[in-house]
Amino acid sequence: GDGSCPLGLVCVSDPVRPEASAAVAALARRGVETSMVSGDNWRVARAVAAAVGIRHVIAEALPGDKVDAVRRLQRAGAKVAVVGDGINDAPAMAQADLGIAVGAGTDVAMEAAGVVLVRSNLLDVVAALDISRVTFQRIRINLFFSLAYNVLGVPIAAGALFPLLRVRLPPEVAALAMALSSVSVVLSSLLLMRYRPPVGSAAAAAALVKQRVDTHASPPSATMTMLTPLLTPA
Repeated sequence: GDGSCPLGLVCVSDPVRPEASAAVAALARRGVETSMVSGDNWRVARAVAAAVGIRHVIAEALPGDKVDAVRRLQRAGAKVAVVGDGINDAPAMAQADLGIAVGAGTDVAMEAAGVVLVRSNLLDVVAALDISRVTFQRIRINLFFSLAYNVLGVPIAAGALFPLLRVRLPPEVAALAMALSSVSVVLSSLLLMRYRPPVGSAAAAAALVKQRVDTHASPPSATMTMLTPLLTPA
């Protein structure tokens, strides 16, 4: 009423990571359903989720709420991976089947994670998933051929075919064949070097700097990945 008018408008916001949308789309193509659990208010959380293509959003979540969200998914039978970078994400990362911390995360988050990425690049999450799946597939192939090789080779070396075909395998040939089987497994494993990470992500070897291996764990097959507020850099 005094005739004054605004002279300017200042807006402050955290930009969405440029690779976030591509990472969410890449995970979807791999059969991974992505959700975002954020401590931000609902308006901000919905805006970020819409910008990157995430449909499932939980906002204004405390650390305990994030843990509860992970537990609900696990009770429903989902394998859950949590990507986080802050202290508030650590409890959920510890509860999840797999915790993934980004390079710019806090020490607490990195300690709670099973995988730590060198860079703060969400496409490295896709690279880590790809590497895990390709590695387990190669392990299965190597085990199959090793088993088949021994099932056929050991009876022949023991003379099982001699009464029928008069075929005998000299000891030195058997030893050489056993050594060659190990070489074949190594050469098969070297095929992993042909993997190429998604465009914009780190190289496969550089993407993972820490991975805790559980020999009793099943291959990574997460059906739900929780993306915490790391979508918007601090």
